Amino acid sequence: MPQDEIERVASSEVQEYIFAHEDVDEKKLLLQRSEVLGLSSSLIAQQISIRRKAEIKLPLFYKTKGIIYPPSLNWEQCSSEATGIFKAEIISREIGHDQIKVADLTGGFGIDSFFLSKKAASVDHIDPNGSLLNIAKHNHSLLGCDNLQYHQTKAEDFLSQCKVKYDLIYLDPSRRDSHSKRIFRLTDCEPNVHNLLPKTYKFSEFVLIKTSPLLDIQQGLNELPSVKKVIAVSVSNECKELLFLTQNGFSGESIIETYNLDKLGFVKQSFSFTFYEERTTNSNFGEPQTYLYEPNASILKAGAYKTIGERFQLQKLHVNTHFYTSILLKENFPGRVFKIDRLEFDAKSFAEKKANVVTRNYPLKAEELKKKLKLADGGEKYVIGFSSVKKKYVVLATRLV
Repeated sequence: MPQDEIERVASSEVQEYIFAHEDVDEKKLLLQRSEVLGLSSSLIAQQISIRRKAEIKLPLFYKTKGIIYPPSLNWEQCSSEATGIFKAEIISREIGHDQIKVADLTGGFGIDSFFLSKKAASVDHIDPNGSLLNIAKHNHSLLGCDNLQYHQTKAEDFLSQCKVKYDLIYLDPSRRDSHSKRIFRLTDCEPNVHNLLPKTYKFSEFVLIKTSPLLDIQQGLNELPSVKKVIAVSVSNECKELLFLTQNGFSGESIIETYNLDKLGFVKQSFSFTFYEERTTNSNFGEPQTYLYEPNASILKAGAYKTIGERFQLQKLHVNTHFYTSILLKENFPGRVFKIDRLEFDAKSFAEKKANVVTRNYPLKAEELKKKLKLADGGEKYVIGFSSVKKKYVVLATRLV
């Protein structure tokens, strides 16, 4: 986006129009194929559509008049406010001092650069896309950032001319190919992280790499050398991203850290382990008892299926059922906890006729089981279908956590 267009979109009259029409169907604007306050209707429609999504993903940006939003593809990949705040805290903790110098080699829309700047002495924001760079620079200035420097160039070219040492280099490679199709291997991303990593170590001991939550962690470890930590990040129990923290020369066992954040970026639950622990731990299987436990999304993504049961002294119901059980309540479990009210659910005698239906390793999906039991959505009770080693259950339960 050219600078003059950014200034026009950020003008008070255009912003008043965008704020006043946030509930308008942007598709109708697109059909007009006309101008709105001297700007194309497609551009205004894009701003209204993305801003609406920002209310949850980036509330600070949503509330700020004058913020410019990027095209949908760039919006999809950018971090949320919660994960941006969390990453800045992680980096501050790992580096261990306040005057951190950071290079964000894949600056994009600038969300991570913005939050990193809150914990760093300086941040270099690098991106070859001049339009995105202009948008990021405008937004950062509007939000009061004064410690970012901008470089319109490719990551590889920036490093080839770089003469500065950093405390950390950050990478969030594009996960779309030239045809906008999703890609998951790091060697297929742009830039190619596997090839770029050795060059980054000339300028920083630490490199933090953000990847899709769909990436297989073991695949990432196979593609990346010197991974000190793998960090699985969820917000409100939905896995949002994987982070690989690499340290030049590190050759030990990678620690797997899992976090479940609230919408503000504060840690609600955390759990850490190593794959060696997971390989050498045996599950203790049993039939459902008084309490059911379901690990949060980050733990399930990381695959700590045996370690979580051993740490909390729980019995697992089935190798493919990631529910655990105990007679006595285990405090501070990082996930959902249910108390079983009835081990055999009887729909005919269930007066409420509505419940939250969940299935895990069960022949029917949740919607199918709900339909079969003739239940409506909602209420305080849970109906949970699952398989144990011995049989299949449908239980009535109350959620405690």
